[in-house]
Amino acid sequence: MIMKYTREQLIDALVAEWEYLCHDDYDPDDPSPEEYRKEIQELTIEQLIEETDTDDDCLTLDEYMDRYLYKK
Repeated sequence: MIMKYTREQLIDALVAEWEYLCHDDYDPDDPSPEEYRKEIQELTIEQLIEETDTDDDCLTLDEYMDRYLYKK
């Protein structure tokens, strides 16, 4: 597979999704967006893609990135 997204773009999208999810379902025990970013910084590109929970049937990686990349 040819990767269209950089590691940093994947991280930015995952953090944007995290902010959205935390806003809708706040839990004081959840890490802050900054803490979450720090946690996922160590993941490989493959692990970051897996963290998006995308597939070709329900939500593709392109759809995920369109939804969360640079949306704040």
